[in-house]
Amino acid sequence: MALTRSTGKHRAPGRVSRNGARIAGVATLATTGVCGTLASPAAAAGNDTSATPASSSEDTGTFMILAADAEADSIADEVADQAVTQKRAAIAREEAAEEARRKAEAREREAQEARERAAREAERKRLNAYQAPVAGSYVSTAYQAGGGYWSSGSHSGIDFHAALGTPVVSVGAGTVVEAGWGGAYGNNVVIRMNDGSYTQYGHLHSLNVTTGQSVLPGQQIGLAGSTGNSTGAHLHFEARSGADYGSDVDPVAYLRAHDVNI
Repeated sequence: MALTRSTGKHRAPGRVSRNGARIAGVATLATTGVCGTLASPAAAAGNDTSATPASSSEDTGTFMILAADAEADSIADEVADQAVTQKRAAIAREEAAEEARRKAEAREREAQEARERAAREAERKRLNAYQAPVAGSYVSTAYQAGGGYWSSGSHSGIDFHAALGTPVVSVGAGTVVEAGWGGAYGNNVVIRMNDGSYTQYGHLHSLNVTTGQSVLPGQQIGLAGSTGNSTGAHLHFEARSGADYGSDVDPVAYLRAHDVNI
């Protein structure tokens, strides 16, 4: 905001200007003695000089009054100028503070947006993450191992060592498409993963999910057991490209492709 003092042809002369002119006039009159002549015609005729001292005293008093008046006007103008300067400085400070506030708010918005993006990215990674179905375990029977234990003549999945009652979790996010008795698999869970593949968890002692339920990576789906065609407690884990039996793929390669170290 700009503060100005009125200017232009309609402005009356300032008191300083007027008084300055008066002072100059009085000083001239006092110096030349014209003031005394005008103030006392008798003295001008040379008949009476007694009026001269009185006239000089009066002129001197007038001069002092005008000088004091001019000084007061000068001080008033300085005060007014200082007030304008201070007002401008105050406005400048307010504008600077407002600008700083806007910048701070903009930085906070950017930081909040960055935090939200980071949170979304972390959630996306979590939902797309994979892990082993049994924590801290190892593969006790390999994929496609031969033997008379399996009707197909070879192992269609892998077995994880797991004592009875060991928690079994979903290796990733997906939807349960089967939860219940699965014949030779005993109590089993089949999950359609979000990437379109399928995983199967067999010989469970008990189940913690139902058909149609969505599951997250690491969510418990049951407890390890020895139901169905089993000789002892463990987890049978399969990875499939489709929902049907016979579409199995190497579970170790499947998990490693999803960054699970087996």
